[in-house]
Amino acid sequence: MLFSSLNIIDPILKAVEEEGYTTPTPIQAEAIPIVLQGTDLLGCAQTGTGKTAAFAIPILQLLSANKTFLKTKKIRSLIVTPTRELAIQIEESFKAYGRHTGLTCTVLFGGVNQNPQTAALRKGVDILIATPGRLLDLMGQGFLTLRDVEIFVLDEADRMLDMGFIHDVKKLLAVLPKSRQSLFFSATMPPDIVKLANTILHNPSKVSVTPDSSVVEIIQQSVYFVDKGNKSALLLEILKDQKIKSALVFTRTKHGANTVVKILLKHDITAEAIHGNKAQTARQRALSNFKDQTTRVLVATDIAARGIDIDDLQYVINYEMPNISETYVHRIGRTGRAGAEGTAYSFCDAEEKEYLRDIEKLITQKIPVAENPLFPLMDHNPVKTPKQQQGRGNSGHSRPKQVVAQKPVVASKKPRILLRRQGS
Repeated sequence: MLFSSLNIIDPILKAVEEEGYTTPTPIQAEAIPIVLQGTDLLGCAQTGTGKTAAFAIPILQLLSANKTFLKTKKIRSLIVTPTRELAIQIEESFKAYGRHTGLTCTVLFGGVNQNPQTAALRKGVDILIATPGRLLDLMGQGFLTLRDVEIFVLDEADRMLDMGFIHDVKKLLAVLPKSRQSLFFSATMPPDIVKLANTILHNPSKVSVTPDSSVVEIIQQSVYFVDKGNKSALLLEILKDQKIKSALVFTRTKHGANTVVKILLKHDITAEAIHGNKAQTARQRALSNFKDQTTRVLVATDIAARGIDIDDLQYVINYEMPNISETYVHRIGRTGRAGAEGTAYSFCDAEEKEYLRDIEKLITQKIPVAENPLFPLMDHNPVKTPKQQQGRGNSGHSRPKQVVAQKPVVASKKPRILLRRQGS
């Protein structure tokens, strides 16, 4: 199937081709015709599936159909998303696909001076992309109204709930027009998300892109079994491979991300952290430095990493295993995008083996075990705190404390090359 077979109007089709795309991804092929029909949509899709274009392209087409509004510049479509990074990415997509339509868009997010944003609103925009806090703030100041919104999109709904935006979302729903088209996207569908979707959508069509049919299969994965105390040494050893021009490293906590960055900088490896405690400007600067490879390693927490969209990123490293299985798919999906090559390494200590089993069950495949002669897993039964023994169904936002400090296993001989790419 080609984009030209989806009944996309010429101005948008031309822009899509200029971006170098001819074949839609599965979610685009399914979602675009549904949205063009004016139907509500419930989409379940993780990163790397082309989700943004799946709603941006049909929204642009639907708004273009009514030429009367092109001169009024009222907010006719609202896209709400949890992070600044993702909001900026979505705005870039709308501008790219809509460059020949005459439609305008702008983005709102907190952590920066509001004056440029309010100036854009005064000029009038057709499409507004926003994070919840700044959107409600500017609404309260009287800079915008949502009474003309025809199409509403709630993106990354699961992260929206994780970040505590549920009350903000409910406030927005209370002021949006009752008669509207609504699109709801979430990477996971736990009960709370389903409940929220039911309050937003009316007789929706459903589109789902599952992990086992997406990026997981094309990414070269491997897992290293290593003691917690030796993970930093293993990371340094892996980064000796000069083929790794850049790597995105994931930790579960903000403190963990900062610690990893300090270790890398101490060993003359350029690195920056991106997480919720960083100022918006610092996060955007770190992301820009990583994209242009001024920074070799970007260390991120899961919530902050939503919206990171980097072409040709070949390496993702799970410094800590995620305790939510779906998160693993989101993490490694930052590489192997659009069919490109991708490699994902995971460091798994004894306490994280349960997480690994859950991940393998979700993706219905065993992750190959990498050779690790320098820093093998030695402490197979570390002592757990009572909190750790209660279960592993927590949100993962706090790092378990290790009761018994373990002695790092350090090689006495000169290290030799560890990495062997599968199939090489």
